[in-house]
Amino acid sequence: METFFTKDKNFYKVFFRLMLVVALQNLVAYSVNMLDNMMLGSYDQNALSGAATVNQIFFVVNQLAIAIGNALIVMSSQYWGKKDTYAIRKLTGIVLIFSLLAAMIILVICSAFPEQLLGLFTTSPDIIMEGQTYLKILKWTFVLFLISNLLISMLRSVETVQISFVVSVISLIVNGGINYTLIFGHFGFPEMGIKGAAIGTLTARSLEFLIVLFYVAKIDKKVRVFDGGLLRGTFTAENRKLCRDFIKVSTPVILSGLVWAISIPMQTAILGHLSSDAIAANSVATTFFQYLKVIVVAIASASSVVIGKSIGQGDRNEVKAVGRTLSVIDISIGIILAIVLLILRKPLLSMYNLTEEATILADHLMIVMSVVMVGMSYQMPTNGGIIRGSGSIAYSMKVDLISTWAIVIPLSMFMAFVVKASPAIVVCCLNADQIFKCVPAFLKCNYGHWIKTMTNIS
Repeated sequence: METFFTKDKNFYKVFFRLMLVVALQNLVAYSVNMLDNMMLGSYDQNALSGAATVNQIFFVVNQLAIAIGNALIVMSSQYWGKKDTYAIRKLTGIVLIFSLLAAMIILVICSAFPEQLLGLFTTSPDIIMEGQTYLKILKWTFVLFLISNLLISMLRSVETVQISFVVSVISLIVNGGINYTLIFGHFGFPEMGIKGAAIGTLTARSLEFLIVLFYVAKIDKKVRVFDGGLLRGTFTAENRKLCRDFIKVSTPVILSGLVWAISIPMQTAILGHLSSDAIAANSVATTFFQYLKVIVVAIASASSVVIGKSIGQGDRNEVKAVGRTLSVIDISIGIILAIVLLILRKPLLSMYNLTEEATILADHLMIVMSVVMVGMSYQMPTNGGIIRGSGSIAYSMKVDLISTWAIVIPLSMFMAFVVKASPAIVVCCLNADQIFKCVPAFLKCNYGHWIKTMTNIS
């Protein structure tokens, strides 16, 4: 008999283990960039804003990497349910080619048009100058991150997550030590400011990449991704079907992720053109919001893996029970995270050296974001984890496109540039999609048809 909650004890064991380790890994990984923000925030406000502006570009790269990784997880987790590791190896080779091409394009754009890119987010010459110094070094981390994230996603799809946490801890320690040394000029080293922060991040990302590559090549025993050559025979007749399948799955996932990712810097640009205090306040408030958001992202990632694995095992009633169980877990965690953000906002803001107006504005923005956190904690794991992970990829893409480009961007631009509303009101508009998306997520997950098999879609 079908039950509301799943009674499979192994589900709870696997899900919470995945969620916990991925959340810790995401928190530590996000801290690599947050360290730059915190140390630069106590060093100089223009340096902070310059790094925050470049991090908007990194955010697009990060979302591209996540989208590519999610597309791999959607298919690989179902193959993992069937224990077909050969297909996972071939999929990884295909996705690696996509990632390398994307990395090269991004690197060329950042090298050729740095000032124009930064000018999209701020009109301040001082912030643009600081940002260019930061981007000149940081752009190389984009390439490393795209490849290492792909390999971590492959490991995550087969329930191997501990290595990503270990790598992130090492990366954080290395970045923190170099930042402390080079930003402020300790231990006899020159005071380099924002350039020192960039060097620290590049060193940390390089080490992260090398460790992941070594683990996949020499230690992993589940997939053995380099057996037979990772790229050898990727586009032979034998693997063309697998390649077509991946393109069908990945296109809407990557398009949805990219379109949404592009909209986020646009949202930051809307605030950035209001005032210098607005961009600093938004940078601080968003930093802590993103810090908690990585937990939600971890829930979505773990949901995608367990849903895909369940579908691969073939029990549709159990898949539905797992979906309902995950929905209740999502909303419960969202309420907890919102309370945490509300309670900690004052102590966290005291760590920054901002103007009085920027501090007050950041406090107001964090209150708004605590409310947004509840809606996001339900809709993101449901849309991006349960529904997308089960194979209903086009539906998630449509929801993202409509909510972002038909609601958030037009409404925010109208309130910012026509009504001249306060930054707090503009931020409410910028995050309206997190509430709107809850409705289609609930309807699809409870009343729609969302279970699809991705391992035989050609």
